[in-house]
Amino acid sequence: MRQPRQLKAEELANQVEKLLSKNVKSIFTSIQIARKINVANPVAAIRLSLLELVKTNKVRQVGVDHFKWSGGKVEYESKEKKTRNDGSSKITEIQGKVDMTRTGDAYITETKYHDDVYVPSKYLRGAMDKDIVTVVIDQGRTRRRPEGRVISIEKRSTTRMIGVYRDFEHISIVIPDDNRFISEIVISNEDIDDAKDGDRVAVEILDWGKGPKLKLRGKIISVLENISEHEFKMRTILLSNGFDIDFPDEVMAELEAINGQITDEEVARRRDMRDTLTVTVDPLTAKDFDDAISLKILENGLMEIGVHIADVTHFLAPGTALDKEAFKRSTSVYLVDRVCPMLPHKLSNDLCSLNPHEDKYTFSAVFTMNAEGQIQKEWFGKTIIHSDRRFTYEEAQERIESGEGDFAKEINIFNNVALKLRAQRFEEGSLSFESEEVQFTLDENNMPTGIKVRERKAAHMMIEDFMLLANKRVAAYVFEKAKPEIPLIYRVHDLPNPDKLADFALLARELGFPFQHDTPKQIAISFERLVKAAIENPVLKMLEPLAIRTMAKAVYTTENIGHYGLGFDFYAHFTSPIRRYADVLVHRTLFANLGEDIKREDKVLLEDKAKHISAMERKASDAERESIKYMMTVYISQFVGQEFDGVISGIIDKGMFVELAGIKVEGFVNFDSMGEVFVVEPSRYKAKSRLSGQVIKIGQAVRVKVIDADIETSRTEMVLVDNE
Repeated sequence: MRQPRQLKAEELANQVEKLLSKNVKSIFTSIQIARKINVANPVAAIRLSLLELVKTNKVRQVGVDHFKWSGGKVEYESKEKKTRNDGSSKITEIQGKVDMTRTGDAYITETKYHDDVYVPSKYLRGAMDKDIVTVVIDQGRTRRRPEGRVISIEKRSTTRMIGVYRDFEHISIVIPDDNRFISEIVISNEDIDDAKDGDRVAVEILDWGKGPKLKLRGKIISVLENISEHEFKMRTILLSNGFDIDFPDEVMAELEAINGQITDEEVARRRDMRDTLTVTVDPLTAKDFDDAISLKILENGLMEIGVHIADVTHFLAPGTALDKEAFKRSTSVYLVDRVCPMLPHKLSNDLCSLNPHEDKYTFSAVFTMNAEGQIQKEWFGKTIIHSDRRFTYEEAQERIESGEGDFAKEINIFNNVALKLRAQRFEEGSLSFESEEVQFTLDENNMPTGIKVRERKAAHMMIEDFMLLANKRVAAYVFEKAKPEIPLIYRVHDLPNPDKLADFALLARELGFPFQHDTPKQIAISFERLVKAAIENPVLKMLEPLAIRTMAKAVYTTENIGHYGLGFDFYAHFTSPIRRYADVLVHRTLFANLGEDIKREDKVLLEDKAKHISAMERKASDAERESIKYMMTVYISQFVGQEFDGVISGIIDKGMFVELAGIKVEGFVNFDSMGEVFVVEPSRYKAKSRLSGQVIKIGQAVRVKVIDADIETSRTEMVLVDNE
């Protein structure tokens, strides 16, 4: 290969333009382009060339450092880029998500081109928490932070609420349980259902009205009889985030008509793997088993490892009421004490679930490997399996640690291969950041009696590694199958946000950890160093969730830009179709293209589906976080008046959040309680007192007293012990 040479700016731009124009369907990062055109110019120079080409509309930027050929055409115009002059102040319009505060004011988050924007309650125009809105920002209004006002509501996040029905002489209304932002919903006589005055009901909003003083109109969809306050709260969380508790009658009617018997005709169309040793490994409380792994030692010394996934599409025909409802939900929702499933229990827990000692239809990825975990051959197709053993993670872990017990030999073979796959993944750039998950101990009434951080051991990671392998290879298979591309819903993850990363690097440096972030490789290396250093240093451990916040959120899309966090060029979700509709669509695309014929779904329609699934995933995450926060508040309410050690986990203008050591409960310390006036830096990683000069920063150890735990609002108030 010829030695790379340094090009002048004009020559470099020509080489970059030439590469992208010849690969109009491909998406490149700056580093990938550097390798392709083989030049000695730094990656930063290539990125500058790309940004110049973006200005001329020849290239389109589709991610933080991902670019594709545009051919000089403007494919879309983002509303968030519009600017205009209004007097002496520069006005910018952006779209974002409403994050409501306790006072009724809000911050507009998840914007592409700005930090969070503060909107006083009087300028919200009736927007509520989690709504998508367009905001006009007056950047000249304040020096400390951007402020704005809502000019239009693009999408409502909540269409259903729970409240109390009141029947007055001339009007019927529902008073929402959370009536901070909506005081009442008017109900017409024909929309009352069987509700009586004082009943708790679920209501669907039909009309939001107009103007800042909304007059909402709705209809009652169900009466909630004889339920506890706890049950009421959990149902409210689900409904307010857009998830129905029950399935519609037409869905249940279709479900009853499904015959789940294994037939000879269907078996004949599948690869029969019932004689291959197969096991499932899942949490102790799991009731739906959507993946299994199998092992067969071949005569040539190689091994055949199968990843078998519940064949949901065998029962879920496109266009049926069942299919439409599954797409509407798009995901199962996992609250602390329950699951709101994507599919009815007959499918999720019975017909599709890979229960032990039962023949089951599956869609499989079968890999022939050597002892080093290197793939020699791969096969994808419909199968029938028979699970020999259902392992809990704890049981599988015992086999790994002791080497004893039934199927211990096979479990350890699986684990050894997984270790090789994991090492290879990290060598290729995969990050090892993991958000700590809390685990609650619940009593017979589903009330929390204890909290601990869920421990991830070898058995958990073993299964994860095989699922990652199947997801990666399925995506690569479809991508490489044909040109032009076969549209597929990919799971993508963009590079970290440069501005957030720069702020994070400053904080890390202040805590004694140098964080290099000039190139994607440096970022990955720095993250790995941080993970290792945090094992020994609890202060640095606090940096891990902050590091995760610098990263883009993984989403579903038909535009493949790779998965930065995993270090994969191709990645899709294939392994959990019982609980994710994206996997159902991937199954259908893969199956349609296993033979010689190529079948393509309309990419625009598929992208619309991907956007809906991503939106529902975000709502499910919101619901899950709300249930955790509520349960944490219930738990900590028994310790009001007691002191705890904690760490500052966040800072806003009015105060700081403190996470209690060991139990992850987070509470709020108001600056007013400290007798100081603090100025918060724009990065929100640090604040300094105007009076004493005292500096507080994220990651700092503190001791606090719990002074209030409001179960209704899921808020915990604390004070610093030394500042009482």
